[in-house]
Amino acid sequence: MRSRREFLKDAATGAVLLSADKLALAGALPSKSKVVVARDPSLHGTSSRPDEQRVLSLLDKAMAAYTGRDKPVEAWKAVIPASILNGKVIGLKVNGLGGRGISTHAELTMAVAERLQQAGVRAGNIVVWERDARSLEACGMSVNTDPGRVRCYGSDLGGYEDEQVDCGAVRVRLAKILTRECAMVINLPILKDHEMAGITFSMKNMYGVVDRPFALHASSCNPGVADLNAVAVVREKVCFTIGDAISSVYDGGPGFKPERLWYPNALIVGEDRVAVDHTAWQTIEKKRAEAGVPTLEAVGRKPLYIETAADATHKLGTNDPGRIRLVEV
Repeated sequence: MRSRREFLKDAATGAVLLSADKLALAGALPSKSKVVVARDPSLHGTSSRPDEQRVLSLLDKAMAAYTGRDKPVEAWKAVIPASILNGKVIGLKVNGLGGRGISTHAELTMAVAERLQQAGVRAGNIVVWERDARSLEACGMSVNTDPGRVRCYGSDLGGYEDEQVDCGAVRVRLAKILTRECAMVINLPILKDHEMAGITFSMKNMYGVVDRPFALHASSCNPGVADLNAVAVVREKVCFTIGDAISSVYDGGPGFKPERLWYPNALIVGEDRVAVDHTAWQTIEKKRAEAGVPTLEAVGRKPLYIETAADATHKLGTNDPGRIRLVEV
């Protein structure tokens, strides 16, 4: 457990993000965790790619519903602490593991980057990142380290810390982009079925911030996912999810399975990573039922790490539907 002195040091350097503004938004002790699911059935139009302007509008709708502020800039200022807006670096953690067919959409990533700049974040203080250049390319992004533009590079370039950290029974090295570069990370996962974990979304996307993610896959990634998200720097810096459910694979993931692809045309937004993942899980289960596919529990792939993340040891959020305030717009 960190001492009070260590906590204050982290707060001074921006590692602890529960500012007065943020507490005012969420409530110091919220009775329910808010999760917004925003949809646009016409997001793709007649194209296989989502329409850029409609993605931006959908993002605005989601953020307005989450914050209660209709103007996009004001909505973002309600979520990003003033101390971060004022010269600190914000990371956008995307997911490109599944390849071009099922990775975080560039249209969403750049929409978030656009709104952050309008809220006052300098372009060079936004870093889009993943494990490596290949994964970024799968997300439709190109490596760029120009400090005058939105930057984009992977941990293959940024490197990992020399010192390992405890992650439950496993020790891993964390990406320097997370530990040294970013004061805050916005999580931009892609919604997918996962052959081992059941589903992959907000919390599982953090496997992209360690040097040996394979070491955390034992026992269907449980408690690996929960243990990793409980690591202090992950818990504190990765504090907002804008989940990409624009397209998804509901079975046979995490790779691209065109025969199991569907288009929820949605964003799933929230600060409580456990509540967000519970909502994502139910979204996939609903689609599996519609497609006549057995539940994840029936096929032995219930995402048990979600419950573990909510337990008294990890305390990462809630998976209790009675404590989740689901807002659908």
